[in-house]
Amino acid sequence: MKISVEDAKDKLHEWYKEVSSCTLREIKAARNCIKSKETEVLNYFINRSSNASAESLNSKLKGFRAQLHGISDIPFFMYRLCMIFG
Repeated sequence: MKISVEDAKDKLHEWYKEVSSCTLREIKAARNCIKSKETEVLNYFINRSSNASAESLNSKLKGFRAQLHGISDIPFFMYRLCMIFG
């Protein structure tokens, strides 16, 4: 079932109202974080895409960097990244 941006926004605002009565500060902090990024959250409902591929690449890069135990030659590191992940 696909939800439109307007429906998602309505449901999100209903959730905001429910969370307002909660006394846990962590829940309110999560609400505030989502509220501050509401446009980005709702953008998912436009074309149903996320940044999962970017996060995956970031994880691979961190693993690759950890294998090298520090980088002293930046140009060579960038070359290896291009050869392996490019």
